[in-house]
Amino acid sequence: MQIQQNISLKPFNTFGIDVMAHHFISVSTMEELKQILSLKEYPNKLILGGGSNMLLTKDFEGLVIHVNLKGIEIISEQTDFVLVKANAGENWHEFVLWCINNDFGGIENLSLIPGNVGTTPIQNIGAYGVEVKDTFVCCDAISIENLHTETFNKQDCHFDYRNSIFKNEAKGKYIVTSVTFKLTKQNHKLHINYGTITSQLEVMKITEPTIQDISKAVIFIRESKLPNPKIIGNSGSFFKNPVISKTDYNKLLKNFEDMPSYSVSDNEVKVPAGWLIEKAGFKGKRFGDYGVHKNQALVLVNYGNAKGVDIYNLSLLIQETIKRLFGIYIEAEVNIL
Repeated sequence: MQIQQNISLKPFNTFGIDVMAHHFISVSTMEELKQILSLKEYPNKLILGGGSNMLLTKDFEGLVIHVNLKGIEIISEQTDFVLVKANAGENWHEFVLWCINNDFGGIENLSLIPGNVGTTPIQNIGAYGVEVKDTFVCCDAISIENLHTETFNKQDCHFDYRNSIFKNEAKGKYIVTSVTFKLTKQNHKLHINYGTITSQLEVMKITEPTIQDISKAVIFIRESKLPNPKIIGNSGSFFKNPVISKTDYNKLLKNFEDMPSYSVSDNEVKVPAGWLIEKAGFKGKRFGDYGVHKNQALVLVNYGNAKGVDIYNLSLLIQETIKRLFGIYIEAEVNIL
C-alpha cells in the first residue's frame, strides 16, 4: 500500500474534471482503509468512490482515499426473498445486472445509474418510480473518528428525496463500506407505470414484462436521453426536482399552462427541474467546452477540457434564472468540492 503524489483525478470522476490530488491512495480491504484513516499526518482527507455525484472545482491539497472494496454475497435466502450484501466499491450498474441475472428483483428500475454501491444510500438514488430505500435493509459504515464499524438500518438513515443522514448530521463522519438489500425471488413487484417505461415496453411489444425487460427498457431510455460519461463528462442529473405548494403551483399555471407536476402530498407537488431549465432556454446551450446537454436539460456536461468552476458557475446562473422566472429554487444534487 503506497501513497502516490500529484495524481490527476480525471479518471476518478465522471465529469472528467482534471484536478490534482496532492496525495492519493486506493484501498481494497478494510484493513487498508483503517490503516490509512489512522494516519495523523494527513488530517485533510477526501473519500472517493465512483466519483459520480461530485463536481471538482480545484486541486485537493490533502489525501484522497479511493474506496475500492469489492465483493457480493448472499446473506440469507428464503422462498420469496433474498438478502444480498454488496461492498462499496462495486459498480452500481454491474451490481444491478448481477441481481437481474440471478432473477433477484427490486432494483431493475435503477439500471445504468452511474457510480458505486457505496454512494447509493448516501444519495438515496432513484429513477422511474423507485428509490434505493425501497429495497435497503442496512449499510455498514466505518467511523472516521474512531475506526469502529457501525450498522445503519433504514430508520437510522433518515431517507428522504435524494437525501439521507450521510448528507446531513453524519456528513463527513462515516465511510459506507457495504450495503445490504432485500430483493424478491418470485412474485416481483414491477414498477412500470412511469410513463416512459410504459411507452418503451409498448415499443418492445412486451405485454407481460419481466424484471429483465424493465431493465432493458430503462437502459434504452437512459441511453437515448443521457450522455455516456465515458464519452461526455457528466454526473447525471445535476439538480433535484423541486417540491412546491399546490397553491404556488396553481399560481404558476396561470402563466405556464403546460407546467407538469407530480403529486407529493395533499398540499405539495413536485415540478420537473428539467422542464424549468428547458423553459428558461438552457437546454442544449453550449459555452465553449461545457454546457447543458441537448437531450436532457438536467444534465450539465464537460465536452472535453472544461474547468469545474466553469460548470459550477453555469449551475449558479441556471439557479438564478429559474428563481427569477418562476420563483422556484432548484437545489443541486451534485456535491461541489
